[in-house]
Amino acid sequence: MENTKHQIHDMNKKQLRSTLRKMLSRNISRQLQREKSKKACRNLISTPEFQNASVIMMYLAIPDEADVTDAIISAWREDKVVIVPKVSWQQKSMIPVRIESLETVSIESAISGLRNPANGVPVGVEEIDLVVAPGLGFDTKSNRLGRGGAYYDRFFADKKLKAKRCGFAFAEQVVDSVPTTDTDQRIDFLVTDEQIMYFKNNV
Repeated sequence: MENTKHQIHDMNKKQLRSTLRKMLSRNISRQLQREKSKKACRNLISTPEFQNASVIMMYLAIPDEADVTDAIISAWREDKVVIVPKVSWQQKSMIPVRIESLETVSIESAISGLRNPANGVPVGVEEIDLVVAPGLGFDTKSNRLGRGGAYYDRFFADKKLKAKRCGFAFAEQVVDSVPTTDTDQRIDFLVTDEQIMYFKNNV
């Protein structure tokens, strides 16, 4: 992975997304994804941010994303409110909606492969204590590389949102440097299957 890190240091966003997508499909089998996701969930559950949160926004993972299901189930066991993003394609925004079961939530499949909840009660962003966000790549300076839609960047830019922001990914998705623009939003800490990384420089 060290060689790869040096090779991708000077890539732009499009190139880095392509490189990370190829890496995920080639290097991480479905079985390995499951194992790594479980480890990452154990790390996430162990954080004070998760333990102290009453309302946690997570997500419905797509095939090559770290799966946060174990953390969702753990949150329910501890009587926490779990919400996931419902994407509004017309407004190009995410609406946080509460879900109470992974079995009963109706899923809309989109062209992008995104799993969009078709039902769920909307929750005000000001009520959220912790947002667990996926991404294609993260660096060690609190930057996140999304899939190009900027949905999380717009969501994080909402002034009413006071929640801690947690990136959630496989260790292989952590790179030396993610290219950024003025509209990119940073995270407060990053959880992978191998580590928990806090960013003190983030405001």
